[in-house]
Amino acid sequence: MDSQTTVLKPKRNLWRDIKRHRSIYLLLLIPMAYFIIFKYIPIWKGQIAFKNFMPRKGVLGSEWVGLANFQEFFHSFYFWELLRNTIMYSVGKLLISVPLSIILAVSLYECRIKVLRKTVQTLTYLPHFLSWVIMYGILLVLLAPGDGLLNDAIKAFGGKGIDFLTNVKAFPWVVLLSDAWKEMGWGAIIFIAALMGIDPTLFEAAMVEGSSALQRVRYITLPSIRPVIIMVVLLRLGTILSGGFNQLYMLYSPSVYSVGDIIDTWVFRGLQEGKFALATAVGLFKGVMGLILVIVSNRATKRISGSSLY
Repeated sequence: MDSQTTVLKPKRNLWRDIKRHRSIYLLLLIPMAYFIIFKYIPIWKGQIAFKNFMPRKGVLGSEWVGLANFQEFFHSFYFWELLRNTIMYSVGKLLISVPLSIILAVSLYECRIKVLRKTVQTLTYLPHFLSWVIMYGILLVLLAPGDGLLNDAIKAFGGKGIDFLTNVKAFPWVVLLSDAWKEMGWGAIIFIAALMGIDPTLFEAAMVEGSSALQRVRYITLPSIRPVIIMVVLLRLGTILSGGFNQLYMLYSPSVYSVGDIIDTWVFRGLQEGKFALATAVGLFKGVMGLILVIVSNRATKRISGSSLY
């Protein structure tokens, strides 16, 4: 009897807490519904990757083909080119955006002019909230071959105009630098939050010892936010096979497919042709590879620096 009462008592307390805080639990219904509909249900439908999916037959009624969809993707003529472009853009964005975000965060943290700091913060955060459709329009104004502002400047100095969006050599740099411009300010937020947690007495002691601003950044600021930097890099490694579909889809054209086509854009064209099983197989491949990269890089980082994500 005592054991039954001890089991029932926590359950009664749980329901009592739920009733007491029902408004909070009601707010949780929306994000829970989002994850169930868009995250957990697609996991069950991931079996499409191993089937010759026919919409009329449904998921369970379609024929099982094993690894045929994966083999079709791996043996496709464009596989290595797609993989190269995807990794190139993902790694390039990681190597450019993260250092620029850190530099921006440190600069804002060290800035003592309040008006200047807030102005720069607003100007660098704003592009993140603009869609790539709007960013494409801005880039056209800047990079158009005929009357773009950048080409006007090049011609003013006696140079020849460049069609940046259709030039195979220039296009990758347009992608990398425009992404850094758009996301640098937003990426700096987490680093600024980490900087705010540094003990100010460390800087005061360093100033008493006569250290310069660069020395304080090198020996205090960067080591203090190293765990956050590692965390950001590890999280970005998990999406190494996602080169940025929205950006590439807006910017690229058939003339730059050789350097602009990534896995996601190739899959999108496959979806337009009704190849749902192939798209699912590629998505599953990306997810598994991302998981492996996070686990391996996390263990390697833990051995080297002693800091890790988990």
